[in-house]
Amino acid sequence: MARVCEITGKKTRFGGNKKHRRGSSGGGGAWAYKAPNTNRKWKPNLRTLKVIVNGTPKRIKISMRAYKTIRKKALQTNTVESKKSYVASN
Repeated sequence: MARVCEITGKKTRFGGNKKHRRGSSGGGGAWAYKAPNTNRKWKPNLRTLKVIVNGTPKRIKISMRAYKTIRKKALQTNTVESKKSYVASN
């Protein structure tokens, strides 16, 4: 799967970028038309990380938020193995 975090499941989200709403004051006239709505997408901030799962190296894509959490937990326990096992268990 492309552009999906394998831990949190974050993926590309779609929506609309609402521009300045004209005519909201009720003035009418040239400003009475509805403001255009622009389509846009929000992409997750992904990072490729190499982890060891069942003794074999594997590359996974994870979001930076998940990566920071993993790194923080690894620094708390002060071992690299706990970082890899945390990723493999989730």
